[in-house]
Amino acid sequence: MSGRLIAIGDIHGFNEPLRTLIDEIAPTPEDVIVTLGDYVDRGPDSKGVIDTLIELSQKTQLIPLIGNHEEMMLNVIEGEQSHHGWLRYGGVETLDSYAFDGEMDFLPPEHVEFFNSLADFFVQDNYFFTHAAYDPSLDFSQQPVELLRWHSLRAGIPDPHVSGKIAVVGHTASDDGTILDVGHLVCLDTNCYGGGFLTAMEMQSRQVWQATPDGQFVR
Repeated sequence: MSGRLIAIGDIHGFNEPLRTLIDEIAPTPEDVIVTLGDYVDRGPDSKGVIDTLIELSQKTQLIPLIGNHEEMMLNVIEGEQSHHGWLRYGGVETLDSYAFDGEMDFLPPEHVEFFNSLADFFVQDNYFFTHAAYDPSLDFSQQPVELLRWHSLRAGIPDPHVSGKIAVVGHTASDDGTILDVGHLVCLDTNCYGGGFLTAMEMQSRQVWQATPDGQFVR
C-alpha cells in the first residue's frame, strides 16, 4: 500500500508549528513529504527548523526543495553576493539562531549536507512541486531558476502546465492565511511569519493541517 503525498508550505524559521504539524501528521516510512522551501529567515529558529527536517528525513521520505531564501543565504556564504539584501529579508534572525560569531562557516556539517541536497522541483502522480512558480510551456528540467524560486503569484498566476499536472507552490504569502487554490495551482504559503499559519496538505485527499506561529494546532 502506498503512503500519503504531503506538502508543507514556507516555514521561515518557525520550528514550533513545524513540530506541531509533524506530530499531527504522524509520518510513516511510506509517506512522501515535500517541503516547499524557505526554511530559514524571519522566524526565531532557523537552525532548529533544519534540525527538525533532518530528523524527519530519518522517519519518512522527505523531499526538501530550495527556496529563494536558501539561495540568498548560500550565495552570501559562498561569497557570490553581498550580505545586505539577505540581512534585510530575515538573514539577521537566521544568523542569530546559529549563534553567528563572524565566521562564514557557521553551518554544521549536517546542515551543509542538507542544503546541498535541496532540489528545484519534484514530480509525483498528478502533481509537481516547486517553491514559487513555473513556465507552463516548458518541461520540468528546462524551467528557469528565476521562475522556480522567485516569481510572485501577485505578478501573475501561470497557466496550467503542459503536462496537465497540478502545481503545488509556496513563496507568495496569502495576506489572510488562506490557501490559494485555482484548480491547476495550489499555494501553501499561508503567511506563518506574518501571523498566519504554517500549512500542510495531503494532496490526494486534500486533508489540511495548520498551526499558528507559536505552535498551536488549529485543524
